[in-house]
Amino acid sequence: MSLPLDLIMFGALIAFILLGYPVAFTIAGVATGFALLGWMLGDFNIQLMGAMGQRFFGVLVNPVLTAIPLFVLMGVILEKSRIAEELLETMGRLFGRMNGGLGVSVILVGALLAASTGIVGATVVAMGLIALPTMLRNGYDPKLASGMVCTAGTLGQIIPPSTLLIILADVMSNAFQQAQYAQGKFTIETISVGQTFAAAMVPGLLLVLVYCVYVLARARLFPGDAPAMNENVDRPSGKEIAAAIVPPILLIIAVLGSILGGIASPNEAASVGAVGAILLAGRRLGVSTKLIVLATLALLVLAVVATLMPVRLQRSDVTPVGYLLAAVYAGLAIFAVGVVVRILLAAFADGLLKASLLSTLTVTSMIFATILMASFFSLVFVGLGGEDRVHAILNEMPGGATGALIFAMLFVFVLGFFLDFVEISVILLPVLIPPLILMGIDPIWLTVLIAINLQTSFLTPPFGFSLFYLRGAAPKEITTGQIYRGVVPFIGLQIIAVAILWLFPILATWLPRSLY
Repeated sequence: MSLPLDLIMFGALIAFILLGYPVAFTIAGVATGFALLGWMLGDFNIQLMGAMGQRFFGVLVNPVLTAIPLFVLMGVILEKSRIAEELLETMGRLFGRMNGGLGVSVILVGALLAASTGIVGATVVAMGLIALPTMLRNGYDPKLASGMVCTAGTLGQIIPPSTLLIILADVMSNAFQQAQYAQGKFTIETISVGQTFAAAMVPGLLLVLVYCVYVLARARLFPGDAPAMNENVDRPSGKEIAAAIVPPILLIIAVLGSILGGIASPNEAASVGAVGAILLAGRRLGVSTKLIVLATLALLVLAVVATLMPVRLQRSDVTPVGYLLAAVYAGLAIFAVGVVVRILLAAFADGLLKASLLSTLTVTSMIFATILMASFFSLVFVGLGGEDRVHAILNEMPGGATGALIFAMLFVFVLGFFLDFVEISVILLPVLIPPLILMGIDPIWLTVLIAINLQTSFLTPPFGFSLFYLRGAAPKEITTGQIYRGVVPFIGLQIIAVAILWLFPILATWLPRSLY
C-alpha cells in the first residue's frame, strides 16, 4: 500500500510554516521535495511540471489579480495621509459621551477605513496608536478595548474592496467553472469581482451591526467596562463631521459604485481609487483644498459628460460641436492631471510617495509570491491524488451537502489558526470548493461564508495577524494575554454572523442577483 503522500505533504506544509520560514519559500520547498519524492516512489508524473510556466503566466496576466497592486496603493496612500486619525478623533468626540460610545466609534471608523483602504495592518496599528490609549484613559476594560481594535481592523477583509475578496472572486470563479465542466455544461457562467463585492456588502454591514450591538449591550450591563468619556471635549460641528467623513465616503462610492454599476472593471475602479487617494492626500501635503475640490469636480464632470456625449475625433463626420466638446474634455483632463502632478511632487518632497510605493511593492510582492508558489503546490498536490481524496472525503460525509459544508467550514476555521488567508485561499479552496458546488451549494453564498470564516483567521491565536499588529502598537500596560482574551468574544460574534448568514442566505445573494 502506497503512502498517502498528499496528506503528508499538507501536514508538512503546516509544520514548516510553524517553524517560521518565509511562507512563499516554504510552500515552494515542500512542493519541490514531495514532487521529487513522489516521482522516485512512482506516485507522481514528473511531466506535470511542464505546466508550471503556463500556470505562472496565467496568474501574472489574470485581469482580476492585476487589480490588487492599485487597490493596495490606494489603501497605503490613504493610510499614510492620516485620514484614520481625523476620523477617529471626530467620531470619538461625536459618540464618546455615551457608555460604549468610544467603542462604537472605533468599529464605525474601522468600517469606513475598511471600505476605503482595506489594509488590516494599517487600520489596526492606527487605532492601536490613537484609539486604544484614549479608551484606556477613559477607563475601558483593557481586554474589551484590545478586542475592539483588533476586530474593527479585520473589517477590511470582508467589506469591499478588499484583497481577500478579489482573490476569492478569482478562486471561486475558477472552481465554479470546473464544477460546470464536470457537470457536462459547455455554456459556462463565471463569478465576477463585482458579484463578490455585492454579495459581501450586506454581510459586512451585518458584522458591523453585531459588533456595535455587543459593545452597547456590554456597556449597559457592565458600565465599568465601557464608560462614557471623562475628558472635557466639545462635540464636533456639522462642518467638522462632514470634512472627516464625506471625502472617504465619496471615494468609496466612486470605487464600489463604478464596479457594482458595471461602469468600470476592477482595474479601472482601482485606478480611480488610487487617483482619489492621491487627491485626498493633497490636503495633508499643503495643497489648496479649493484646488483639490475643483480637480475632483473636473474629473467627475469629465467621467459623466464624456460617457453621455462621447467624441471620436478619428471619424470623418465630427461636427464643430464635437471639436468644441473635445477641447473642453481636454481642458478638464489637463487641469485635473496638473493638480495630481502637483500633489505627487509634494508627496515626493515629503517622502510620502516613496514610502507608499515601497509599501505597495512589498505587499504586492508578498501576495503574488504566495499565489505563484501556491499554484506550484496545488499542481503537485493534485498530481499526488490530493484532489480525488478531498472529493472522496466530502462525498462520504454524513448529511450530504450540509454535512460536507459543515466539515469544510470547520476545516477552514481550524486551518486559520495556523495559515494565512492567502495560503488557505489559493492552496486549499481550489480543491475543496468544486465538489461542494457539484453538491448544489450556491457559489455566491459559499463565497461570503468562506470570506467571513477566513476573516476570523486574523483574530485566532497564536498566528492571527491582527494580534501581532496590535501587540506592536499597543501601550506597554496591555499584555499579550489581554489581547488574546479580548478577541475571544468577537470570534464568537463572527461565528454568530456565519450562523445568521447560514440561516438567511438571501443576505448574501439578494444584492448580486438584483444588480447582475
